[in-house]
Amino acid sequence: MRRRTYLPLIWGILCLIVSKKSFSQQTKPDSSSQQGALNGTLSLFYAAIGKQSSLYNGTEYTYYDPLITGNAYFSDVKAFAPGVVNYNGITFSQVPMLYDIYSDQVVVLLYNHFTKFALVKEKVSSFDYLDHHFVNVDADTLANNTVLQSGYYDELYSGKTQVLAKRSKNIQTSAGQTTIESYFNPVKSYYIRKNNVYYEISSKSSMLDVLKDKKKQVQQYIRTSQLNFRREPEEAMVKIASYYDQISK
Repeated sequence: MRRRTYLPLIWGILCLIVSKKSFSQQTKPDSSSQQGALNGTLSLFYAAIGKQSSLYNGTEYTYYDPLITGNAYFSDVKAFAPGVVNYNGITFSQVPMLYDIYSDQVVVLLYNHFTKFALVKEKVSSFDYLDHHFVNVDADTLANNTVLQSGYYDELYSGKTQVLAKRSKNIQTSAGQTTIESYFNPVKSYYIRKNNVYYEISSKSSMLDVLKDKKKQVQQYIRTSQLNFRREPEEAMVKIASYYDQISK
């Protein structure tokens, strides 16, 4: 991947793009009408921030070898879609972006509609994209951490406890009839924070082990609510964590 560093530009215009609005729901850009809407969003976004926004302060991004089967992107969305990013303490709204979960990079489109930038990860505190809220975790700042690595995590639930999903892809190879074929392979892992310590969750029993101080009540709640951890693990984890917080007050 070709990289080129761009220096910070004028900060004076930041007041023009500070947003205090909540992130509006987005859908996958899969039709011509949605592409037209995105083009309109791009025009408004670039008109608002101009060409000197400090958001464009990262490394140039290039796509992967097209011979690799599949893609590197979150939810398999390969077209830029509008999102919200908190960058250097400033909230930028309606930003055309991609989320590369192979390299764990947020990619934004420059005002020329051609050049793509990977945002400087250390400057991103969070971003909202395709109805998901992602937080940037610095593992080095966490006490008693043995499971989390630094990077972006999908925050499924945030309360007294917190539930995170790590969504990533790796590149696997397999032997074809005449060649070695490469493809992107999706990987997911889940974590819960309790008393400021993170634990990996791989099953219902592992989550119950973390919440063992309320295990009987949680087990009863799972049965009463008919939660299916294997079929809908994310829904189950969110509801269990929320219930645990309620009974732990």
